[in-house]
Amino acid sequence: MATTDWKSDLRQRGYRLTPQRQLVLEAVGALEHATPDGILCEVRKTASGVNISTVYRTLELLEELGLVTHAHLGHGAPTYHLADRHDHMHLVCRDCDSVTEAEVVLAAPLKDGLRSEFGFETDMKHFAIFGRCRDCARKAERADRAHRADRADRADRADRPERPDRSETAETAQQAPGHEPRG
Repeated sequence: MATTDWKSDLRQRGYRLTPQRQLVLEAVGALEHATPDGILCEVRKTASGVNISTVYRTLELLEELGLVTHAHLGHGAPTYHLADRHDHMHLVCRDCDSVTEAEVVLAAPLKDGLRSEFGFETDMKHFAIFGRCRDCARKAERADRAHRADRADRADRADRPERPDRSETAETAQQAPGHEPRG
């Protein structure tokens, strides 16, 4: 969304596009899934006097006006993005904390099931699914295969009777009672 759109959207609702609001909107747009702290860091690159309460108040107003939206992607602070983007779900990797956007249509069977079974209308844009991203799943699979192979190798070695190597056999034979060493 361009700055002029923000200006007109705010004016239509009786608000101005103040420098703080513009900086917050620009930070949200640049950072995509941004926490208030991340937005504050971005805003402070331009306006060092802005504090976290200004960011929170601005985000609250911008969300009420439909310019930004938030989602909860974990136990921490909500993350914000511009509301003009398409509705999407968030796939959050528990290993690397990456966030991938997924089309809401992928959850249509779930949404339909919740509606028919419970009469529940879902707001999928606030929906986060936690799991493992493709890269982390591959790494975990490789590590799991290596771990299984190592366990199998150790189990295999434990099942085999120990066979002394040839040099040990020769020494043992030479030291056996009734057997005199050659010399």
